[in-house]
Amino acid sequence: MTGETQPRWRDLMTPALAPRAALVVLGVWLNAADALVTATIMPTLVRELGGAAYYGWAVAIYLTGGILAGASSGQLSRRLGLRPAMILAALAYAFGCGMSAAAPSIQIFLIGRVFQGVGGGWIVGFCYVAISKVFPDALWSRMFGILAGVWGIASLIGPAIGGAFANGGHWRGAFWLFAGQGVLFAGASFLLLAKVKPEDAGRPLAWRTLGALAVAICVIAAADVAPGVIAPAGLLALGVIGLIIAARINRAPGERLLPADAARPMTLAGAGYAMIFAMEVATVVFNVYEAAILQVAYHVTPLVAGYVVCVIAVGWTVAAFAVAGQPVRRHGAFIRLGGGTITVGVILLALTLARAPIIWAVIAGAMVGVGFGLCWSLITQRVLGALSEDDQTIGAGAVPTTQLIGGAVGAAAAGAVANLVGLPRDFSIAHVQAVTPWLFGVFIPVAFLGWLAALRLARG
Repeated sequence: MTGETQPRWRDLMTPALAPRAALVVLGVWLNAADALVTATIMPTLVRELGGAAYYGWAVAIYLTGGILAGASSGQLSRRLGLRPAMILAALAYAFGCGMSAAAPSIQIFLIGRVFQGVGGGWIVGFCYVAISKVFPDALWSRMFGILAGVWGIASLIGPAIGGAFANGGHWRGAFWLFAGQGVLFAGASFLLLAKVKPEDAGRPLAWRTLGALAVAICVIAAADVAPGVIAPAGLLALGVIGLIIAARINRAPGERLLPADAARPMTLAGAGYAMIFAMEVATVVFNVYEAAILQVAYHVTPLVAGYVVCVIAVGWTVAAFAVAGQPVRRHGAFIRLGGGTITVGVILLALTLARAPIIWAVIAGAMVGVGFGLCWSLITQRVLGALSEDDQTIGAGAVPTTQLIGGAVGAAAAGAVANLVGLPRDFSIAHVQAVTPWLFGVFIPVAFLGWLAALRLARG
């Protein structure tokens, strides 16, 4: 790290860095907006293609492909070189978007979603690798702050884009739009990234680790859409065991898909990954169930409920820009404050949602978003700084992958808890008010674990 170097926003505006910063922004936008746009147009799509039973798989398949691709992004970029890897990812994503746009049936659409997930996961992973490779480390916090802004903007306008296409009866046009952006990303990667010799051209891919991770993620994805109570809980438990097995395989020689310290929470890098994972598990329930609960408990429209949920993204974006230029000596304090703020937000939402006035849901969501914004870019910067130079490439790709794995585990856990308290069977106001504290409260201990990891990471 560069000590007390104080980066400035204009340092990113040089002729050498500005186009590459724009490239990274476009790549993250493709992944951030895709899921939101697709979620908005899915009801229209299902009415035309049929296959309502596959509704949840449109998200689960995309997420699974994204996780597996993201996990391999660090090693693949070392093996192929960053520029060829970026182009490959963009073309896979564009092909998947085109297949989904032209799909005559729900089955072909889902195959397209697989390619979108793989391409999108690679793109985000390679973008994180690009930040660690292309930009000076003094500017990492600025770049990660910008990426938080991209996610925030996508959360605000992504549903609006999807709604515009759906309302006009042209849902296919949304996928053609993103296919074109994927092709644009491929061309820009060819022009803007230097051709360099691959670092690990002769090293085989860590197939055993990737295979174990694939099985674990597929089991977790199945838990997210499985009916009943026992099946989701059992599949989730098996999936978590599979993640532990994959982490153990990752330690073997030649199987380094993730940094050696990724599964060691007492190390600095391991604490960072643990915090990312735990906080994502603890908060993804907001995205899954909060909007539906708001509509029932407060009689608000879907649009209003959606924008209440988006308060998290707004708070994240504002706080991320506020801390992006802070000197290194303050990073530990912001990491502690961010982890604590997220935890308090989770507790507040569990205590107030569906029972107190809706303003409390806004306040709790804003606290969660601000908490993430205060610490997210600093977590990533501190994790990469703690890794050896040889591990930084795979370590950078592991950051978004850890976030996605946490989201998958959290979504499956939320579904299992919702089934356990009978929420899908009874969505009346009285029942929602009775079970919501349990649905959100079970994630409070997970948030506390994330805060403990934050305290370890903050000590440096």
